[in-house]
Amino acid sequence: MQVTRYTLTQRLLHWLIALLVLGLLGVGMIFFFLDFEGTKETFGPEVTDLLYTYHKTFGIIVFALMIVRLGLRLSRGAPPYVQPLPAFQRVASRAVHGLLYLSLLAMPVVGWLATAAGGYPVQFFDTNLPGLIGKDKALAETLFWLHGLLGWVIIGLVAAHVGAALLHWWVRRDGVMERMSLF
Repeated sequence: MQVTRYTLTQRLLHWLIALLVLGLLGVGMIFFFLDFEGTKETFGPEVTDLLYTYHKTFGIIVFALMIVRLGLRLSRGAPPYVQPLPAFQRVASRAVHGLLYLSLLAMPVVGWLATAAGGYPVQFFDTNLPGLIGKDKALAETLFWLHGLLGWVIIGLVAAHVGAALLHWWVRRDGVMERMSLF
């Protein structure tokens, strides 16, 4: 019998990363629209500090999980589709998945470097990690801008990914969703 689903580990990683990324994007949007001072005025300094600490912490966790996920994908591959996808869908699927992997690996690295260049601590819970680069205000501004841009790119890629998943699940009913479903 041919396996047509990802392994349980791959499926759990997919959904855990998806939940973490949605939370990180939500907090990132707060920072984007309110900036540090606006966030502090809206939520208070203690909550703002916690938001920044946990945004950094969970960004690092997503990075580590994405490395594991990439390793599993490269070593295990992907299960075949029950019904082969038409050429356009196959190309679009590979492009969106590839860009999601790349963006989800690049985002925390750029955030880490931006934080260090800004002279802020790179926190993992209560531990300060090495900054990797020295303080450089101009570089920090560029890297924070790139970090924000990557956030918007990820939002677009997630929207395309979810839209395609819903199309296959609700309209085409072609078994694509079962490949990554937990049930």
